[in-house]
Amino acid sequence: MAKGFEIKQRYNIDDLVAIIKVLRAPGGCPWDREQTHESIKKNFIEETYEVVEAINKNSSDMLREELGDVLLQVVLHTQMEEEKGSFTFDDVANDIVQKLVVRHPHVFGDVVAENTAQALNSWDDAKQKSKGQKTQTESMLSVPRELPALMRAQKIQHKAAKIGFDWDNADGAFEKLYEEINELKTAMEHGSKAEIDDELGDVLFSCVNISRFVGADSEEALTASTDKFLSRFALVEQMAKEQGIDMKSSSIQQLDELWDKAKKIKNAE
Repeated sequence: MAKGFEIKQRYNIDDLVAIIKVLRAPGGCPWDREQTHESIKKNFIEETYEVVEAINKNSSDMLREELGDVLLQVVLHTQMEEEKGSFTFDDVANDIVQKLVVRHPHVFGDVVAENTAQALNSWDDAKQKSKGQKTQTESMLSVPRELPALMRAQKIQHKAAKIGFDWDNADGAFEKLYEEINELKTAMEHGSKAEIDDELGDVLFSCVNISRFVGADSEEALTASTDKFLSRFALVEQMAKEQGIDMKSSSIQQLDELWDKAKKIKNAE
């Protein structure tokens, strides 16, 4: 036994809950005892992104480890609430199971869903009913503002489209994008930062709209474009070094020539 915790060869979820109790208890770990929801909330985000990284790398070993880190965050936050008498880990498990039953009426009820689209509609309808949402606006407001901006925009646009508030096709979305770009140019001529910020946001929102019509995920698309930029930039920097070019003092025309070469090389790979 170590501070009330049994050291074993293999552990389960009960052991994870138990060790967090020990770490948070008097005589446990000073750091763990001092943590609050606010002090470690960004850790939760970081661990979640590391799970996504593991998925992108197709690494089962890494995924197993990172899922454990996410589970640690769940148990740690739950323990903080149990100490206040709010709820326990069993309560958390109970609530999610109940939610899954309620939101799958096409599995546990009389609703019929013969394909993915019908299943998602069933889920959304059940979600709105369970949350008492009577309008689509209420459903949109339930999308967390803390989500990455592109992801939030796409989710809200999807909800608007479900009740017909959408363009018939991508042409309308493209026309709106051109309109917003012109308004951004006008704002830049006026020189008002607030106006520029506002119009730039509209341009980005319109780009997200187009992503829905072409079947792309805007968050993933921008991530891929950023990766592409980094790859090409690294090659530009390498070529500049090989040719004795100082990137800081060279002209944009000279750098653009290197960029075009890098682009052709990368496209040929």
